[in-house]
Amino acid sequence: MTDLANALDATGECSLVRFRTLSNPQSPDERRLAGRWLWAPLWRRSLGPSLDRPGSLDVIHLAGRATPPTKSTPLVISVDDLRPLRGESGERQRITQLRRAVVRGAVLVASTRSASHEVQRVLGVDRARVVVVPPAVPLVQPTTDGTDLVVNLTGVLDPFLRLAPALVDFARQRSADVVAVTSANVAQRIRSLGLQVTLRSRNEARRALADARVVLHVSDGARFPSFAIAALTAGVPTIARATTINRELLSGAAALTESDEEVLPTLLELWESPSRRAIMIAAGRSRAEDFAPATAARAYLSLYHDVVRG
Repeated sequence: MTDLANALDATGECSLVRFRTLSNPQSPDERRLAGRWLWAPLWRRSLGPSLDRPGSLDVIHLAGRATPPTKSTPLVISVDDLRPLRGESGERQRITQLRRAVVRGAVLVASTRSASHEVQRVLGVDRARVVVVPPAVPLVQPTTDGTDLVVNLTGVLDPFLRLAPALVDFARQRSADVVAVTSANVAQRIRSLGLQVTLRSRNEARRALADARVVLHVSDGARFPSFAIAALTAGVPTIARATTINRELLSGAAALTESDEEVLPTLLELWESPSRRAIMIAAGRSRAEDFAPATAARAYLSLYHDVVRG
């Protein structure tokens, strides 16, 4: 959201007010919300005091887990993470929260067409209440001499654990390292298993990409694959699981695998074939342009205008 906000500011076509509903402001240009800690439990249920003063704003865009109601200002809510909408999460609060917001007129934004279909089905809302606008993927510096096999773990670990011994052996034979970018909890579990893997936090993602020769994106298919697209931006050949969302966004730009058995042969080709690497790098950079912050900003400006007019 910070990258989107910066890109929106750069257009010069809107006056932007930045705020955080569940955490402290992190820069002087972010507005403080009075009573934020007091009202947060209600805002997580789309209840509580309204966020706006009538006439003060044209549209409010929320992307966090709190969805405060508004008195009269049109509300746009990003739904980038589908896990709370899925049965296995056991979390019904998000479903109730979003339904309440839609009943009051909010427009939901999904990052992909397949995600929008899932949101409509789970929430039981009309198609017109869910629009598709990809989020902004941060720009990263091109990677030119990377030597690491970088594995991004998002939402799942077991597929990586099944592949880890072979991946470590593959990298060792080429005097390379396996670097896993993941959450603190997953990193602790990997560390407890004694795997010869270098662990990086999410905050170190740029550093990991700067040293990557190939990226393996292992996800649960519930979220927008920002790391994979950032890898394409950096010119790093990328392998991803063939989830519905990955097929929609990465097909033709990343190597999609249907099973664990396909990963090692694909990795070998992307690691050692200059011609395949050149093709994947060019295709990846071309696809990544669709998700650049400036591109996302234009799409969101169009959405904001539509919402205000509607």
